Amino acid sequence: MKNNQIKRRIKALFLFFTLLMVGYSQSQVLEPVKWETSVKKVSNTDYELITTATIDKGWHLYSQHVPEDGPIPTTFTYSDREDFSLKGKTIEGEGHTIDDPIFGMRIKFFENKAVFKQMVSFKDDYKTIEGQVEFMVCDDTRCLPPTEVDLVFAFSNSSSVSNDSSTASDSSTSNDSSTSNDSSTSNEEASNLNANEINNNAVNQQLYGISADDIKKPDKTCGDELSQNQSESNQESGSLWSIFGLGFLGGLLALLTPCVFPMIPLTVSFFTKKGGHDKGSGISKALLYGFFIFAVYILLSVPFHLLDSVNPDILNEISTNVWLNVAFFAIFLFFAFSFFGYYELTLPSSWTNKTTQGENVGGIIGIFFMALTLAIVSFSCTGPILGSLLAGSLTADGGAWQLTAGMAGFGVSLGLPFALFAMFPNMMNALPKSGGWLNTTKVVLGFLELALAFKFLSNADLVQHWGILKIEPFLIIWILIFAGLALYIFGVIKFPHDSPIKKLSFSRIAGGVLVAAFTIYLASGFRVNKETNTFTPLTLLSGLAPPVGYSFLYPNDCPNNLVCFKDLKTGIAYAKKVNKPIMLDFTGYACVNCRKMEEHVWSVKEIDNYLRNDYVLISLYVDDKKILPADEQVLVNRINGGTRKLENYGHKWANFQTQFFQTNSQPYYVLLNSDGTQILNQPVGYTPDEDDYAEFLKCGLEVFKESKKK
Repeated sequence: MKNNQIKRRIKALFLFFTLLMVGYSQSQVLEPVKWETSVKKVSNTDYELITTATIDKGWHLYSQHVPEDGPIPTTFTYSDREDFSLKGKTIEGEGHTIDDPIFGMRIKFFENKAVFKQMVSFKDDYKTIEGQVEFMVCDDTRCLPPTEVDLVFAFSNSSSVSNDSSTASDSSTSNDSSTSNDSSTSNEEASNLNANEINNNAVNQQLYGISADDIKKPDKTCGDELSQNQSESNQESGSLWSIFGLGFLGGLLALLTPCVFPMIPLTVSFFTKKGGHDKGSGISKALLYGFFIFAVYILLSVPFHLLDSVNPDILNEISTNVWLNVAFFAIFLFFAFSFFGYYELTLPSSWTNKTTQGENVGGIIGIFFMALTLAIVSFSCTGPILGSLLAGSLTADGGAWQLTAGMAGFGVSLGLPFALFAMFPNMMNALPKSGGWLNTTKVVLGFLELALAFKFLSNADLVQHWGILKIEPFLIIWILIFAGLALYIFGVIKFPHDSPIKKLSFSRIAGGVLVAAFTIYLASGFRVNKETNTFTPLTLLSGLAPPVGYSFLYPNDCPNNLVCFKDLKTGIAYAKKVNKPIMLDFTGYACVNCRKMEEHVWSVKEIDNYLRNDYVLISLYVDDKKILPADEQVLVNRINGGTRKLENYGHKWANFQTQFFQTNSQPYYVLLNSDGTQILNQPVGYTPDEDDYAEFLKCGLEVFKESKKK
């Protein structure tokens, strides 16, 4: 049964990612189903829980009973309590049964409205029964991902047991305790009810020892806040451009593989010859072809914007999910060995057949299907590179926009040559001939994929505190991988599809020397910094390797052997005792920019002096998966509405950051006075400029000293 559910989810999610590209709009979050609950009294002990779905026009909600391999069925679950019992199964109203063209089977669905009823029996007096519905909806062009909605069935006073057993009055839920028998409560209203019942100040006092109202904004700031905000904006923009550049580089590498490179002269020749005497027509079609290649890869990033808009934290949750990082590790290993030539990655041949048929339509549509066909048939070479872009964007602060920037760069570099060579066909004479060097490029990419695989295993190890892949084994593995790459380039190691090497070319010798030099650079990571008593961090591995303090030989819980606290209350108590200001460091085990700041900015002598002598450092890890004590696993309000239950320390500190400082990106640095009630100056995020960061710390210290004089 579980296998069937997994297969259904995979098929549904696949349908979501493919069909959503057609009709997605970034400007809104689609919520085509509204849920309401009510209660009907049947006897002294029996009640009917009624759930009504109101469905927007054009959308279909699927039945509870769906054939295997179909969409996700509508499924109801109810709170598991010993003092009430379910009688029978949830029944549903009449719907429509058709031969669904998307899933290729007969499926029952509902449109406009659907009613579901569940009989329950209990003895005690109830106020509410909680439940949950999981459902999936589609229209004619797209499907939304499976969604879970909490249900609350509220019993008014009139729903208490009557002495007259013949009474069977309706009692619908209501937000208040009125006895109206003809009212209903939507799930949204029920959620608001739960939110209103949460005393934010009391919960915050319990969790953090302070409430949001206790923390005052800075009375006086030093430095130019406007230029600082502009700097942060420029850094974000610069980050997107850097991701675009990496995507562009990935596209160039994809061009130099056996799947894509031979297609360039063939495709350009096709367009120029098809244009005949009308050279302009051939060029315009080639330009359109290049644009459609770009568009195909941009569309691949669109669904992730929907996920990001539904829940801003979801991509961060995905990136720090332990098992997803382990899955990325396994996938990258699989990609690496495909590049080594042990097997080929291909998409279903039926996809290629369908897109090839679309090419016969001609005109603009035909050119689009030609671009789509290229993307499909070249997947064995482009797939691993695209996987790297996806995984990299999920572990970056920019989330979906990082992925879009990377895909844009990839699409531009892949589509641009087809347009340029069509405009200037004589340039193709300068292209090297296809040959064994194309397979060499693939194998080199395989080594890079193999190295990246261990980055994701390291993420899982850090977040879950396994203590397996610390800095020493990580560096040893990378040294072995790049030493192997150097040996391959020099012709010592061979793979299945390699051509015999008669003579080492200058480019191979130069490449081998470069990789060998990088291998020696990796080995230099075992040098010990006597001042911090840790290994020396390697600039090129910032965010890729584990922190140098995560070590078997030189373990250290805090960066650069600083004194730090990982609990807010303990840190504030110490700051009060020593009468020093606090630096709140919102960070993450899998946060790349956090490692860059710690290893290359915090290590600067002036900044290290501030952090070591003048501030109390409190580092709060928002991706820490350690389970919270039972008394701290409480329900809290989300900043954008609704509620959530805190289950681990990462949830606790992420909630603290969003509730108190209205931001959810890391790194994020806040300077406070010694009792944590006054923000000293404008908080900052990723600040790679050493002088700017030193000024930030100096400014906060000056404000703190002035406040002590008053």
